[in-house]
Parts: sequence; structure tokens; C-alpha cells
Amino acid sequence: MGRIEEFNALAAQRAEDELAACCAVPRWAREIVAGRPYQNLAALLAAADAASARLTWPEVEQALAAHPRIGQRPVGQRREDGWSRGEQSGLDASSGRTRAAIAEANEEYERRFGHLFLICATGRSDVELLAAARARLAHDEATERAVVRDELMKIAALRIRKLLDEPA
Repeated sequence: MGRIEEFNALAAQRAEDELAACCAVPRWAREIVAGRPYQNLAALLAAADAASARLTWPEVEQALAAHPRIGQRPVGQRREDGWSRGEQSGLDASSGRTRAAIAEANEEYERRFGHLFLICATGRSDVELLAAARARLAHDEATERAVVRDELMKIAALRIRKLLDEPA
């Protein structure tokens, strides 16, 4: 899409649709769009963080449902599918053993918490992702929900930057 000026000029529904690729919660997108115009990327990201902080847990779960499991990158052609493949590129050289361990950690995490393991995978290796999944299994539910929210916010901010063609 391009720069903040272009985002500010989009029709409301189009802007909401663009933001849905960053975080798949319609209310989140509506809140951000309602705050336009933004002076700069920092103001837009601050609005996104504020909207993220107001997500209910069912909305967080809705956002989680739009993300693939770590290690199971989507094959679709949507913009967010491509972004996800790039975000998980640290897994490209993973051994079969590491991929199996990540799949096992995903399953254990989902049994423990009832939702998929979400992490901002950009720049992280397969070993780092596996270690994070295993470490987070020790969290209590409240701690893990806070971590999930934080990771969701990181991913949304990263994707907003991509949407506006801004460096991460």
C-alpha cells in the first residue's frame, strides 16, 4: 500500500480490510481507522497498541485463529500468508528432528492453554522458537495470556510497518 498519507486517505472499509491482515479483529481495525488521520507511523503504532490493549480475551482468540502454528506456514496467496511465511523463515533450514520437536511443543502448548502457541517469529531461529515454546509451558494462564497479547501486538506492529512499506 505505501506511506501513512495513503493509509489516511483510504476509504474506511478499505483501511479496515488492510488492517485485518495485521490483526484479524474487526473492532481493532475500526478503532484504528476511526483515529485517522495519523501524523506519522509512530502515532499509528501507538493507536494500534492502545487498541490491542483493549482486546477482550475472545477477540485475542479470534486473532490467534488467523495465525498458523509455528512450523506450519500457510500456502495461501493472501498478503498475511506471505508475511507469515517470511516471519517463520528461521525454520527454513530446520532438521526433521527439530520440526518434530516444534510440532510436539505446539501440541503440548495447545493442550495446556487451549489455543495455539503465538510468537513473533521474525528473526528467530528454529532453536529459539522451540526453546520459547517449551519455556512458556511453565507459565500460569494469566502470565501466558499477557505474553500472548504482547506477541500479538509485536506481530501487528511489524505487519503495519510492512503494510506501509516502512522498515521494521
